[in-house]
Amino acid sequence: MTRIRCGAPGGTRVAGGTLLGLVTVGTGVALARWWSKRRVEARRATRLAGLAAGRARDLATTRMRASMAAPERARELQEEYLIRTTEEVAREFGQMKGAVMKLGQMASYLATGLPEAGRANLARLQTQAPPMDPALARSVVEEDLGPLAGRLIDWEARPVAAASLGQVHRAVLADGRRVAVKVQYPGAAEAITADLENARWVTAMAGALSFRNVDMESVVAELRDAMLGELDYRREAVDQQVFSRRFAGHPTIRVPEVIEELSTSRVLVTTWAEGVSLDEFVATADSDERLTAAESVFRFAQDSVHVHGVFNADPHPGNFLFAGSGEVWFVDFGLVKRWAPGEYEALTPILEPLLARDREGTVEMMVETGFLPPGHDLDAETVWNYVSAPYQPFFTETFRFSQEWVGQALGTLLDLGGPGQEVVRSLTMPPGFVLLDRLAWGISSLLGRLDAELPWKAILEEYLHGGPPATELGRREAEWRRNRVSSGGVG
Repeated sequence: MTRIRCGAPGGTRVAGGTLLGLVTVGTGVALARWWSKRRVEARRATRLAGLAAGRARDLATTRMRASMAAPERARELQEEYLIRTTEEVAREFGQMKGAVMKLGQMASYLATGLPEAGRANLARLQTQAPPMDPALARSVVEEDLGPLAGRLIDWEARPVAAASLGQVHRAVLADGRRVAVKVQYPGAAEAITADLENARWVTAMAGALSFRNVDMESVVAELRDAMLGELDYRREAVDQQVFSRRFAGHPTIRVPEVIEELSTSRVLVTTWAEGVSLDEFVATADSDERLTAAESVFRFAQDSVHVHGVFNADPHPGNFLFAGSGEVWFVDFGLVKRWAPGEYEALTPILEPLLARDREGTVEMMVETGFLPPGHDLDAETVWNYVSAPYQPFFTETFRFSQEWVGQALGTLLDLGGPGQEVVRSLTMPPGFVLLDRLAWGISSLLGRLDAELPWKAILEEYLHGGPPATELGRREAEWRRNRVSSGGVG
């Protein structure tokens, strides 16, 4: 046996055979890890490619049949194709989980033009993804927390929700409190990493086709950091507790508290949130409850972005639970964005001329904030018509969000062959704007589902410039803030 001898001149000396063996073993381990990672990426990329190829064949067949059919039948064929596609996407994305599933979740609340059955297919990705085996979920919890009998009682093996990175089980603490136990899927880290490697190519292609001046490396890095951060539930626990404390006692905004001593990198335990899904709420709530819920969601987002400087960038409907009297529970804080120093100040000055409907001022500020290059030759009216589409709710005294309006506004921005195509080619997307844009469209889509009409501009002014309360809920919130300040809490 070759020996390692210490104390020789010049420090530790390793015999040649052993050194070669260590280098060989080390290289082998590194190569094995590299190959394992590449296999995961290749396997997931192959599934996505297969899905795309199958859908392309189906689309070609549908178009051929539609071209020979009467107009009414052609529309039916197109609708049937969309329903088949969403069904297959929901099945494949749900099985793959990771960042791929998050893409499907995003599509579920932005694809407002889908037939109802197609939207329902994608909506399953919000809370009804295929769960992991109950025994496996329990083993993850017991590896991190020890035997459940000593920590959690009345553990429900059947998950109440399954999402992109983990699933949620209901349980009861020894002191009688009901809790939600979020358990991470084994292999979630590998799935997210593989998807982000594949997404680099997809995102680069999207950048080449649309925003020519986007720093895609920075955008991908922003998304990568955010999604990889979701894999550590300890980070999520810290973020959720920040929101829970900030909104404690709010008239309508509710955030579950974190049970810190039972939370690890793979297990997150919080107090139980009791409420119904968005679909059930829309079907059963009266108009007052819907308006209060919509305003609560909007206020939560605006306070987070403009006052708090920390916002939840994952606003898909599965992260909201609706209770009585328009109260809303906000859950799942895995994708939280904190403004870097100076980032908010660099992005938001464009809001002032936009809200004032100042065409020339908007274009000037877009250049100053980096959205447009200096020396561009774009017409101010053309730029305005394109970039103002999402801000229509803030141009009138009141505005009614609807699914139709969200679809039209989003369609204006995504129409690369439309009147705004020259604007699109010149626009730059700052990395910090990516998650903010995701939040804005997610909230708009949810307000559209709630069919909410309120004085949105006046409510926004409360957070931008400290304006007076614009609604009854605004007055209740202002009183809540005063009481917190007087008692030494957060203002």
